Amino acid sequence: MEPVLQHVSFAIEAGEVCCILGPNGVGKTTLFKTILHLMRPVEGDVWMNGENTARWSPAKRAGHMAYVAQFHNPPFPYKVKDVVILGRLNSVGYFGTPREQDYRIADKAMDEMGVTHLKERSYTDLSGGERQLVMIARALAQEPQVLVMDEPTASLDYGNTIRVLSRICDLRDHGYGIIFTTHAPDHAFLCRANVALLQRGRPLIYGPAVDVITEQNLHDAYGIHVRLLEYRDELGGPMRMCAPSMIQT
Repeated sequence: MEPVLQHVSFAIEAGEVCCILGPNGVGKTTLFKTILHLMRPVEGDVWMNGENTARWSPAKRAGHMAYVAQFHNPPFPYKVKDVVILGRLNSVGYFGTPREQDYRIADKAMDEMGVTHLKERSYTDLSGGERQLVMIARALAQEPQVLVMDEPTASLDYGNTIRVLSRICDLRDHGYGIIFTTHAPDHAFLCRANVALLQRGRPLIYGPAVDVITEQNLHDAYGIHVRLLEYRDELGGPMRMCAPSMIQT
């Protein structure tokens, strides 16, 4: 059996964002499934708070890590508040009834994501960006320490992409550990994230975005020429962005 990933090791602290970058087929989904214990690693372990999470029950794991999928197509037009309260399933149980405390937690999650005004709306009537914020609110209702997001801005327009990234930064500032994948290196700069860059046949590169996202590393990973441009953000701090060349040799 040919291993998909080898020698992958990195750590994320509370209040940090980790952005996983790499070309298609390099193993980002496999890494996610391993972190969430949807796939058992051939070697190695996932540790959290000094404990091997392989020894945890699914219920304990759900109380520490919450997953936000790339797409979600509900079979019924649930109201937003009902979608978010599903995040309390781990506490309530499959056949239990949410308590007043569960509704307070769900309301707090909606408030954190700025979707309280949508709570009576049908989830199926929302825009793509609104749906993604609701799904993050549902994950927050689990009261996790770490959020694991699979391309949270996939298929979103430019405005909604920035809104979702802004909320991710807010969650980081509130002490959550966040791991997300993206195909846009600029997202790592915008979130001031640490980056785990996966490459075929090369060791993982991990560190602050400004150190990992270099012109040479992007060329090695994606096989294209990219220039990094520097500018000042709204607070006057240094910021970078990627400018790919349309002439590739």
